[in-house]
Amino acid sequence: MKYAKRMSNLGTETAFEVLAKAKKLEAEGKHVIHLEIGEPDFDTPRNIIDAAIKALNEGHTHYTPSAGTLEVRTAIAKYVSKTRGLNFTPDEVVMTPGGKPIMFYAIIALIEEGDEVIYPNPGFPIYESMINFMGGKAVPIPLREEKEFAFDPAELNNLITSKTKMLILNSPQNPTGGILSEKDIKKIAEIIKDKDIIVLSDEIYSRLVFDGEPFSISQIDGFKERTVILDGFSKTYAMTGWRAGYGVMNEDLAAKVARLMTNSNSCTNAFVQKACVEALEGPQDGADKMREEFIARRAIIVEGLNSIKGFSCIMPHGAFYAFPNITKTGYKSRDLNDHLLYNANVAALSGTAFGEYGEGYLRFSYANSRDNIKEAIKRIKQVL
Repeated sequence: MKYAKRMSNLGTETAFEVLAKAKKLEAEGKHVIHLEIGEPDFDTPRNIIDAAIKALNEGHTHYTPSAGTLEVRTAIAKYVSKTRGLNFTPDEVVMTPGGKPIMFYAIIALIEEGDEVIYPNPGFPIYESMINFMGGKAVPIPLREEKEFAFDPAELNNLITSKTKMLILNSPQNPTGGILSEKDIKKIAEIIKDKDIIVLSDEIYSRLVFDGEPFSISQIDGFKERTVILDGFSKTYAMTGWRAGYGVMNEDLAAKVARLMTNSNSCTNAFVQKACVEALEGPQDGADKMREEFIARRAIIVEGLNSIKGFSCIMPHGAFYAFPNITKTGYKSRDLNDHLLYNANVAALSGTAFGEYGEGYLRFSYANSRDNIKEAIKRIKQVL
């Protein structure tokens, strides 16, 4: 079988590859501590589950409009308007099966072959994968530990050319847990305000900011119309398997993204959309409790990692990832990652899974119990 050339440009998400290796070890009788997958270990809040069951019993099992039902798009528009201090309408919202389709569709709709896209590195690997897949040029901007993994606006300015068509922002950030402050974002906006650059703002962890307040570039004058906000339900409400995300963007682009949905997924699951309305409009106790638990776990894992010889970990400001520097161990990132998996039965991710600037780091997801985090630290110390 002869494949299209573009398939060779398509990357992957290493977390799922490591998960598969860990599952194989478990099948052999090993007890693996999973700190590799970016998935809350909590159950979806009961009120959301009940809303889905109710929707099924009421027959919400059919097609919906490709952009999502008016009900869910209205709920999302109200939520994003409230949290970003702006005024969005349902026609500016597209509901998708997970957040990744918004990356996919935005890049398909806006990037021509040869266009340049600046993206954070280390960063979520699907950014680079999709840019390359569409024939664009992926231009990494390094996230540096000395800046607490917020990129340098001056460095951004040096990367912009006449071919730059998109800038991808992610705050709080995967894999580092870093955030872009309001001051940082305003500097970024000042740099690109007079340039024809669209912003894809990945705000999937916006409810998991632990230090300071979340701030979106869409809140700056002139940027609402040129920003695609990516958000969803997976991280905030422990709904990863529900596949529920959305994009908020100008109405014209939203119509084009909805057409891409028509040509690919038809629509997002009907009863899941009903559950998402409940997630946004119902009690927020479950989401708030998860956030508080992540804050407690953050303290445990950072203290634990810093107690390991050769490890150095700054305090992440959001999401649920710790990103320790491991250069003093003498290992390369991938080698240490494999060593910990096969000899300590602790599954983490090599920093290089998130790009070339991730060398010298590992990513640990602290979306696991306090006891398991403590046990993982103990095991790592033993094998090192």
